Amino acid sequence: MKTNAARLLSGMGISYELREYEVDPDDLAAETVARKVGMPAEQVFKALLVRGDRRGLLFAVVPGDSELDLKAIAKASGDKQVTMVPLKEVQPLTGYIRGGVTALAGKKDYPVIADETIELFDVVSVSAGVRGTQILIAPADYLRATKASVAPIARPPT
Repeated sequence: MKTNAARLLSGMGISYELREYEVDPDDLAAETVARKVGMPAEQVFKALLVRGDRRGLLFAVVPGDSELDLKAIAKASGDKQVTMVPLKEVQPLTGYIRGGVTALAGKKDYPVIADETIELFDVVSVSAGVRGTQILIAPADYLRATKASVAPIARPPT
């Protein structure tokens, strides 16, 4: 299935691979997705929508085995405080549902900050914009497509 995110990458001349997997709506965890696409969780990145008190909405992209460090994303974005956007607001703002949220080709191009660990890999996996499909892509291409900056914004789960 060619998603808007895949169309955007194709239009930019960026190579990628689509990898489909069986979806369990009761378990949308990044660790589960990683297992299903055959990659380590630290290589499967999740896009989280956050709201800063100064810059407004932005995507934080962190490894599947990590949590977003709200203080670190605030510092990286130039905000004093950042909060997670409530789930009920995510689809109206991005056009994507939980389990299919991506920083690629959404309703609006929000700023993107990716955790610095993204640059450690040759290939990473990100949502293709629908549940059940991941995009495997070179980190440099993902960063270019999303116009992302890179900062240390993830921490181990508590």
